[in-house]
Amino acid sequence: MSTSPNAPETQEHLQYETASAPRWVLIVFAVVFVMIGWLLYADYQAKQSLQSEVDKANQRADLLNKQLEQANGRIAELKGVMDVTSEKIQLTQAEIDRAKVLAQSIRKEQKVAGEELSAKIGQVKQATEASAAKLGEVSGGLAGAKTDIAAINKDLEATKGKLERSVGDMGVMSGLIAKNHDELEDLKRRGERNIFEFDLRKSKSPSRVGPIQLTLTKVDVKKMKFNMDVIADDKRIAKENKTVNEPVQFYVRGARPPYEIVVFEVSKDRAVGYLSTPKEAGTPRQ
Repeated sequence: MSTSPNAPETQEHLQYETASAPRWVLIVFAVVFVMIGWLLYADYQAKQSLQSEVDKANQRADLLNKQLEQANGRIAELKGVMDVTSEKIQLTQAEIDRAKVLAQSIRKEQKVAGEELSAKIGQVKQATEASAAKLGEVSGGLAGAKTDIAAINKDLEATKGKLERSVGDMGVMSGLIAKNHDELEDLKRRGERNIFEFDLRKSKSPSRVGPIQLTLTKVDVKKMKFNMDVIADDKRIAKENKTVNEPVQFYVRGARPPYEIVVFEVSKDRAVGYLSTPKEAGTPRQ
């Protein structure tokens, strides 16, 4: 039987192909193993990122609780200040009772606001706990955590804005205060209260400002202080040693919130500012 001269080459070629096949299988397995390892690492990193966001949200919620406690403490302090200042300016018993009722109303409103804020904090904590339980759903859980954090920041900014209102000389939280003419124009545009501007000169005779009368008796430009007599409800109320931009408060019949006087500019024997009265207030007798 004759043998083709190319037979050895063919047999050698078949043996080479047979021996090479397992190497390709090993390479494929190695690539698959590397891809699986990379996917596990990426999943681990995503879970760590989400856990970090959840921890930050819990920290901010705790901070919000502390600020709420501080706010409640400030409200309690206002009650003590109101009692002391009521005796100092010799208010009548009826006016003291009205001031106490107003303080209690403010505390109730603050309590309601605090309960609403606490409820929101509880909702945020529940949302973050739910997100932690679903760490496997990386993208969806992360989006929910970011939404909850944004809601916390929004509530915190709103609470901060309420707590920055000034406290008047009677210990009552005032409305928004204008410290110059530009801010006064903005305050008028809001339309929340009646605004009566004044430019008083030191005098022994009172000047009419809106529904009341005012007498500027003393100005200390160096210390930015002034003395002023307020005439309303057939009474003369002396307001002494008051500071520029300090809400000077007093009550009149027919108005539950107090009237407020703010002086934002003083010069020699001169005071510039405005009187702010509640919209529902009646006209006091002179």
